[in-house]
Amino acid sequence: MQYQIFVQSQSQHSFLASVVGMSNLTTEGKTEEEAINKAKSALEAQLARGKFVSVEVSPEKESYLFLPQMKYAGIFANDPSFDDFMERLRLIRQEANQEVDE
Repeated sequence: MQYQIFVQSQSQHSFLASVVGMSNLTTEGKTEEEAINKAKSALEAQLARGKFVSVEVSPEKESYLFLPQMKYAGIFANDPSFDDFMERLRLIRQEANQEVDE
């Protein structure tokens, strides 16, 4: 398997290496190569102690990312009249704001 490692310089003599997608795997080294090797060793050790599993989740139990309104996200993505609707809504709001200001 291949994993991506994100390496960043902390200073001239300090590098951090993080395994992408595994937030608890970050190592530090004096050189970029040392930080990468430490991250690789830490990843190998973690994979030796566990495994990846796939699970099926039914839509009702997903809770739409914990926000009920998320099930409506993107429903107008292919609606050709959406821009016209949004322009009309803007005009209605503008008129309502003018009435409040008067």
